[in-house]
Amino acid sequence: MTVRIAPSVLSADLGRLTEQIERAVAGGAEWLHVDVMDGHFVPNLTFGAPLVRALRRVTNLPLDVHLMVERPERYLGEFADAGASVFTFHPEATVHVQRHLATARQLGMLAGLALNPSTPVSLLEEVVHDVDLVLVMSVNPGYGGQSYIPQSTDKIRRSRALLDRHESPAVLEVDGGITAATIAEAWGAGADTFVAGTAIFGSPDPAQAIRDLKRHCAVKV
Repeated sequence: MTVRIAPSVLSADLGRLTEQIERAVAGGAEWLHVDVMDGHFVPNLTFGAPLVRALRRVTNLPLDVHLMVERPERYLGEFADAGASVFTFHPEATVHVQRHLATARQLGMLAGLALNPSTPVSLLEEVVHDVDLVLVMSVNPGYGGQSYIPQSTDKIRRSRALLDRHESPAVLEVDGGITAATIAEAWGAGADTFVAGTAIFGSPDPAQAIRDLKRHCAVKV
């Protein structure tokens, strides 16, 4: 299983964004993660499709867009047009989950579903063949820089078991509190893709921070 690192631009210095992306690429980042918050579904307000469009102009990396918004289906076409590669949303934020996953695929994006700390893994049973990515939130969404919730490890393990049982090729991503101290545990539980913000862009050397994260996944846990 290959380790994939998706630096979160939420923690980047937007005034030096192109430079910071270049440093992340130099460290081996495979994706860029974009957190979209509306101030309603979560208590914060961040980026929209214009940032995704701007990122697409300066990088060829897949843009991993995570919508923490109410009624995410309203933005499917907008983010597809802006160049999003992955469209991930929360099942609590909408009604017709399967429909919106299918639409994301039809628009050429990977379809992702995010599980908050209190969202049961069993929900995936109903849409497992409709998802290309499962995002396990290892913090409560809304802010960067939070600490990894220890119970998340078992949730990652159960998510991996469900995907394997259904022979799903879906990506299993983890977001929240991912650092050199926590990534090996999440990797050992079965995650393959890791969102990290502060641990990368809060470092004086983002490229080395990414290499260090990957190195910790090589350690047996």
